[in-house]
Amino acid sequence: MNKTKRKIFETSMKLFAEKGYDATSIEDITATVGVAKGTLYYHFSSKEEIFNFLVEEGIKLLQNSIDIKTAKFSNYIDKIKAIVLIQIKIVVKYEDLITILLSQFWGQEQRHQMCQKNILEYVHKIEKIVEEGIQKGQIKQGNPQAIASEIYGLICSSLVYKVRSKEEIDIMKLFKEFENTVIEGLRVK
Repeated sequence: MNKTKRKIFETSMKLFAEKGYDATSIEDITATVGVAKGTLYYHFSSKEEIFNFLVEEGIKLLQNSIDIKTAKFSNYIDKIKAIVLIQIKIVVKYEDLITILLSQFWGQEQRHQMCQKNILEYVHKIEKIVEEGIQKGQIKQGNPQAIASEIYGLICSSLVYKVRSKEEIDIMKLFKEFENTVIEGLRVK
C-alpha cells in the first residue's frame, strides 16, 4: 500500500470510529488527509469501498495473526490463550478498527451484513479450534459456538476495560486476568 493510500486508510478508520460511517463524508476524509478528491478517487471509488477495504484488511490481519500463532501450539488451551492475547493486542493497537466493526455489526444494510459475515467467519475459526480441543479432550465439553462467541466477546470486554480505565492497557496484566477467569474455565480438570 503506497503512502497516500495508507494515509487515506488510516484517516478514514479514525473518522469512521470517531464520527460514525454516516456522519463521515468524503470531504471530511480529503480535508483531514490533505488531498484532492481526485487523488482519493484514484485509490478508492467511494466511501463504501474505503469502508469495505478497512473491514477486509482488519479481519485479514486478525485471522492471519491467529493462524500463525495457533499453528505453533499442539495444546488447544494454548491455542485459545494465543487467540485471547492477540485479540487484546489488536484492541490496543487498532482500537478504531474494532470500534468500527462493533458499531457496524447490527443492521441490515450491505456494510452491516459485510461486518457480520466477516466477524462470524472469524468466530467460526475460533469455534473450529474449540471443537477440535473438545474432541481431543483438552477443552471441557460445551457448546463450541457459545464458547467461541465468548472468546470473541473478550474483544468487546477489552475495549470496555480500556475505556473505563482511562489509561493504557497493560496487555499482559489484562491477559492474565482473562486467563484466570475465562480460559482456565475451559481446561479439563
